[in-house]
Amino acid sequence: MTIIDGVDYGPLAQLIGRWVGDRGLDNAPDINAEPDRTSYTDELTFSIAGPAENGEEQNLVALKYHHLVRKNENGKIFHDQIGHWIYEASTKLIMHSLTIPRGVCVLAGGTVTESNGETVFQVSAKSDSDTFGIIQSPFMKEKAKTKAFEMTLKVKGDDLSYVETMSLFIYGKDFEHSDRSQLKRVVYE
Repeated sequence: MTIIDGVDYGPLAQLIGRWVGDRGLDNAPDINAEPDRTSYTDELTFSIAGPAENGEEQNLVALKYHHLVRKNENGKIFHDQIGHWIYEASTKLIMHSLTIPRGVCVLAGGTVTESNGETVFQVSAKSDSDTFGIIQSPFMKEKAKTKAFEMTLKVKGDDLSYVETMSLFIYGKDFEHSDRSQLKRVVYE
């Protein structure tokens, strides 16, 4: 039990703070739908969003986050993402909502497990799901359709790592766009 300001944030409490890393690797498609690998630095900031109640039946807690990614080669931002991590203690359901300023929004759901001091969050979404799904602009749906999203995020003390994959149909081909990184907590807020 991790209580902050009278609210039990459960496993989400371990994420609170600012995390930085310089070991990220982006595997994205280029115009020929071939792998384009870019190393990057990233910064993740998680802060309390508070509790929420739905219909006097469901009790949730949430963290909001901001993820900023810069290319190692020139320091330019090439990915900026915001969203929430949401936890329902009664069912142990974990949800991850994210918005990418290219016209893509995802609500992924899954599980959280804890073993040997490490917490593992695993979530997924599919474009045709009525619950954990993907919404995208007409342009993205036509040109770079996201068909599925999967993410595994692990945290142990002040170490955080993640692997995420967006299954795309882009440039006339299927492509697994993946990102992975390792970060260290530099500030606990």
